[in-house]
Amino acid sequence: MDFEGIYCFDTASVRFAIYPDGPDGARIIAQISEETLHDVFGTRNLGDQLLDTCRTHFDDIGAAALKRYRANPNQAINLTVDDFSRRILPRAAGVQGAWPAASLAA
Repeated sequence: MDFEGIYCFDTASVRFAIYPDGPDGARIIAQISEETLHDVFGTRNLGDQLLDTCRTHFDDIGAAALKRYRANPNQAINLTVDDFSRRILPRAAGVQGAWPAASLAA
């Protein structure tokens, strides 16, 4: 999947498109918060620079969004840390150490 997205200042998130049935199918809009991008992918980018982070990690982000869509096509797709099984950086005090890569939650 190619990344198509915009940074939304008012929600501090990136909204992006996925195509569950391929490029000729329906276009579904999903979003991932700035906080989730920081916690899962270890980026310190802000604002429009988060588009680069999403583009770099879109294989994981797109797969997580597609998984959420397939689980419930009628529900809004707002990705959170819980949509990824491992984090690069700990989210808060007491969270286990950092892992080398992010992957989808089981």
